[in-house]
Amino acid sequence: HAVLREVEEVIPRDAIFASNTSTIPIAKIADASRDRSRVIGMHFFSPVPKMPLLEVIVTPETDAAVTATVRSLGQRLGKTVIVVHDSPGFYVNRTLAPYINEAGRMLDEGVAVDAIDKALVAFGFPVGPITLIDEVGLDIAGESGKIMSASFGARLTPSTSLERVIAAGRLGRKNRKGFYLYDETGEKKGVDSSVYTLLPTGAQRSTLPEEDIQQRSVLALVNEAVRCLEDGVISSARDGEVGAVFGFGFPPFRGGPFRYIDHLGADVVVKKLEELNDRYAPRFTPTELLVEHARKKLPFTSLK
Repeated sequence: HAVLREVEEVIPRDAIFASNTSTIPIAKIADASRDRSRVIGMHFFSPVPKMPLLEVIVTPETDAAVTATVRSLGQRLGKTVIVVHDSPGFYVNRTLAPYINEAGRMLDEGVAVDAIDKALVAFGFPVGPITLIDEVGLDIAGESGKIMSASFGARLTPSTSLERVIAAGRLGRKNRKGFYLYDETGEKKGVDSSVYTLLPTGAQRSTLPEEDIQQRSVLALVNEAVRCLEDGVISSARDGEVGAVFGFGFPPFRGGPFRYIDHLGADVVVKKLEELNDRYAPRFTPTELLVEHARKKLPFTSLK
């Protein structure tokens, strides 16, 4: 708010104020503005030179010309642009949150760091969820987790493991100490075995079948993607596919979260979610839109 007020003193009244925040609702930032219609989200993904997606986040007050200008700028920068509606975490980080959290829950239960990552790489992600948060920065993941938990409650509460590792001052690659160790150049050197002393089960590790790791992580993600469509955060399943594939590397050969649901069948996904929710409620409660598609046998995507 202080930055916004200072900037507005020296910029033209028709200038646009865009924030790269990854989770803070744009409407809250706009509270400090003299003209809320010119405040917008322009969320790049790290590392910016490599990640192709740009999320443009609009509020009900955002001027249509502002949205068009920012979208055009993103395209001129070579980005693939999706426009999403304001909500904590927007689309990409909100969809990613339960995926990351579920990996953390499995750490809480004693599953090994590398077992979780290997299972999700085998599913088709470019890196596993724990490597991902080490790369992004555990401090950033922790702040994002607080916002998501405050906004959505128990369904998106971060794991004990993540909270403890952050509290120990581990930041991931940026200080060469997270769940993994890194050399002077930042190259990953394997799991830091000392991290297990911070986790609820200590050094004792349990095993979980690869399919179970994949199912818990991926179904939590796709269910949240549908919830974003249901809530109007995204306007179409197509935007959801683009955001997931280009924003955090959902396996492109699977099409995206919505095509993946269609491939399995919405009825099958609902059944699997209900089985998981019997064990881990409320994290896997199927969203109403998904249940409706299962009941009516409606696809989310089309090959046309």
